[in-house]
Amino acid sequence: MSAVGQRRPTRRAPIRGVLFDVDGTLLLSDRALGGYELLPGAVEVLSTLKARRVPFALLTNGSAYPPAEQAAKLRAAGLAVDDSQMITPSSIAADHLQRRGIKRALVLGTVGVGQALRDAGIDTVHTGEAGATEVGSVFVGWHPECGMKDIETACQAIWNGAELCVASDVPFFATRQGRTIGYSHAITAAIRRLTHVPMTLTGKPSIRALRFVAKRLGVPMRALAVVGDDPLVEVLMARRGGATALAVTTGTTPREEWQRQPRSRRPDAIFTELREVLAFLGDAEAGPPRIAARPRSVRTRVRVRRAALATVSRPAAKRRAVRRPG
Repeated sequence: MSAVGQRRPTRRAPIRGVLFDVDGTLLLSDRALGGYELLPGAVEVLSTLKARRVPFALLTNGSAYPPAEQAAKLRAAGLAVDDSQMITPSSIAADHLQRRGIKRALVLGTVGVGQALRDAGIDTVHTGEAGATEVGSVFVGWHPECGMKDIETACQAIWNGAELCVASDVPFFATRQGRTIGYSHAITAAIRRLTHVPMTLTGKPSIRALRFVAKRLGVPMRALAVVGDDPLVEVLMARRGGATALAVTTGTTPREEWQRQPRSRRPDAIFTELREVLAFLGDAEAGPPRIAARPRSVRTRVRVRRAALATVSRPAAKRRAVRRPG
C-alpha cells in the first residue's frame, strides 16, 4: 500500500458516506471541458461503492453544466453516477438563495450556470437584460467570455443592494493540459476590488458545501470521507467539518507537497491510485481491534468492593498517611 496513515484515526466517526472531487481525482478534462480522460481506478471505485450500497456523491467546483447534464456526461464516459449524486456549486447556491428568500439573481456565467437556480424557481437574468441590476443576488460561475460590461453590471447590482454569491474561489484546477485558471476566481476578485463586499462561497472549500452534501447523503459531516487532489480545497473543507480527508496525487498536488502541508490541510491518508480508497474504507469499516477485558472472579470483585468502601469511610488524615509515594 502506498497510503500514508492507512488506519483511520480512532477519534473520528465511522465513515458512512463518501464525497469525491471530480477534476484531478476521478478524471482529467480538457481546458474547454469538452472531453474527459478517466483516471485509473475511477470506474472500479464508484461501481464497487454502488454495489456495496455505500452512499456517495460527486462535488465539483465546475458550474458550466447543470448537475443532471454533468451526470449524463460522466455516465457516457463510464462512471456509475446518478443525477442525484452529482452536485455543483449552482445546486448549493439555489438552496442558499431559497433560504434567504431571494427570488431574482444576476448570473455571470454560461446558460448552464443558472439552470439549478431556475429549477428552484429563482428568476435569473444576464448582462444586458431588463432589470439586470435590480436583483437580490449576483451569482458568479463559469464565464470564459466575461467582459467589463458584465463586471460593471454586477457592481451596479451590488451597489443597489444585491449580495455576492460565488461558485468557486479556487484559482486553478487540474486538466489534461495542466493547471487551468478558475474564471470565477478572477471575476470575483475584480468585483470585490471595486465593491469591497464580502462573498458567499457555495463551492468547495466552504462548510456550506460539505453540509449540503451530508444532508443529501443523509449522514453527519463527521461521518463523511472526502477524497480530493487539493489541500486548499477538499482537505481544508474536510478539516473544517470534522470529516476524514483522503488525498490523491493524480491532480494538482504531488506526494511531497502533501507531506509538507500544515495540520489544517494535512490528509488522513495519501493515495497514489484511487482504488486504494476501497481498502481504506474497508479498514475504517472494520474499526480498531477491541481488547477484551479479563473477567474478574467473584472473590476479586468482593475484595475490590471492600477496599473501596474502606477508603471512603477512612478519615482524610489516615488516607493521606497510608498513601504510597509516587
